[in-house]
Amino acid sequence: MDAELEKLVESGKLTARAADQLEKLKPGTFCLHKSWGFGRVAEWNLLLNQILIDFPGKKGHGMQLPYAADNLLVIPPEHFLAKKATDLKGVKELIKKDPTALVRNILESLGGSATVTQISQLMVGDIFNEPEWKRWWDSTKKLLNKEGYFLIPTKKNEPIQLRGEKVSRANELMTFFDQARQPKEQAAALDQIIKFHHEFDKPETQLQPIIATIEEAAARNQRLNPALVFELVMARDDLIERCPKLKTTNPDLALARLIVEEEARLITILPKLPASKERRVLHALPAALGPAWTTRGLQLMQSNHARAVLQIPRVFVEAGLQDELRAFLQRGIREHSVTSEVLVWLCREREGEWRDLMTPDLLGAILSALERDQHNENSRGSKLRDLLLDDRELIPDMFTGAEVGVARDAMRRLMLTPVFDELTKRSLLARIIKLYPALESVITGEQKEEKSAALVVSWSSLEKRKTEYEEIVNKKIPENSKEIGIARSYGDLRENFEFKAAKEMQAVLIRRKSELETALHNARGTAFESPDTTQVSIGTIVTLRDSESGEEEVYTVLGAWDGDPDRCIISYQTAIGQALLGHKIGEIVTLGDDQQTRRFAIMSIEPAPVDVTAPDPSLPEVVAAEPVAAE
Repeated sequence: MDAELEKLVESGKLTARAADQLEKLKPGTFCLHKSWGFGRVAEWNLLLNQILIDFPGKKGHGMQLPYAADNLLVIPPEHFLAKKATDLKGVKELIKKDPTALVRNILESLGGSATVTQISQLMVGDIFNEPEWKRWWDSTKKLLNKEGYFLIPTKKNEPIQLRGEKVSRANELMTFFDQARQPKEQAAALDQIIKFHHEFDKPETQLQPIIATIEEAAARNQRLNPALVFELVMARDDLIERCPKLKTTNPDLALARLIVEEEARLITILPKLPASKERRVLHALPAALGPAWTTRGLQLMQSNHARAVLQIPRVFVEAGLQDELRAFLQRGIREHSVTSEVLVWLCREREGEWRDLMTPDLLGAILSALERDQHNENSRGSKLRDLLLDDRELIPDMFTGAEVGVARDAMRRLMLTPVFDELTKRSLLARIIKLYPALESVITGEQKEEKSAALVVSWSSLEKRKTEYEEIVNKKIPENSKEIGIARSYGDLRENFEFKAAKEMQAVLIRRKSELETALHNARGTAFESPDTTQVSIGTIVTLRDSESGEEEVYTVLGAWDGDPDRCIISYQTAIGQALLGHKIGEIVTLGDDQQTRRFAIMSIEPAPVDVTAPDPSLPEVVAAEPVAAE
């Protein structure tokens, strides 16, 4: 031991264990600190009880001797980090000439195992950039597999291990399969065996037991895990195809038979399969189900499973049945029953086989699908919505050659949908107007219609409607949203009564909110001051006398929302109100109901009491230019 270190130990300033550790950290030695990283001992300063370390970010960093002894890990010269620090050029040459030797050195430096992430952290930056590293690792991993000294796991987050003895790829794959305890793990191991089947010298003896094991697992799992059984059976068939000497032990366990037995469950099975295997099942439908396969194929297409929607049309085309699929799509568009996923596929494929389906009717089907998805909180609808908004040629393609009347009807349908805000609606409408400039009046005409449909109401009734609207917007809808969130947390929305009830209430509130918005927009407030008493008008009290019995009845004709039958107050919009408006004293009016028709003489017309509620300055008021006559 260094004499100075011995003195420190004798004086009690340093423990013997710490001194032994410091003995290994003499100047020039590489070391590793958990926070500062890789460094090199620069010098000792025992008088100040310090050791100085050169770290990449800080030269001459001082550490107290006891702290350094406890926190610095000695890095030997053969360690990868030491080699990189002293001979970076040699490391780069080794990367090109013998990459497996380089990986061996890294694993040995890290205790015999390391994940791909740990290896990349040592090399990306000063040796590779990210793309270069990925290319190098892809090629190097293949070499490591051939070497036999490296255990390469199937999962990326598991460590690569360095073996003491060489193991053949075939034996390694067999070990993977034998160690698999779950059928899913067996399927993954089987995929690797299929991929490297050429590594087996005697497949008929090495792999035949695996065939038996796979078929036993498939037979056990068909009832509870049919998707896994499909995977296992297709993998078994692939292995037998590549190694013809292998034989099945259960000939009845075939893909076509599985499809027949599990036909009713295919809708739930297919999404659980890998894409390549799902594609094989779909293309096997005609052979497995015979002529009846088209019915099942169309049902699967309506399941809103994107991969199935993409593949099934190809199966129809291969079978020469595209006309049957076209008829199904035409009917679904006409009846607005096509799902969002099918509509997304159709719109994206519109330049080819299905060009003739691009008609104005398609826009109606899209809007209906979006409305269904919004009500059911279906996230798939967002894909269709984004496509409609982002593909600026989609709507023009639908309306090419369409009659003006058809385009007008489509515009009105678009204006009524609740799935878009007003700004978005105008953007979509503009795409139709660009083809039919004369239809711009549809929008302006709607605005004029709203103005002509003004409602004369009292200030008091207007205030009540405004209060109801504010309560819905500020209280009831937020509370309902919270209820939906709480109910959703209960899980399984299909059987969730609380969720369904909350969603139904949401629809009621939104509908009422829309009704109130329209009503408030059209309302014109009045206090019924100075009504025209020369004739029956809004804000008058009318005395009537029955022409037969001589009995008198008195009605107060007020605003659209002021009806109170118990007090004989009627709205001018009622049948009685409309029958009285515009008539003068002495005239005969006919009033009827479901039972009888009666004739009355108008005896007097007087002004009704003024509504004392203060006018709302934010709302429009009835003016002289807005008379309301009988309809």
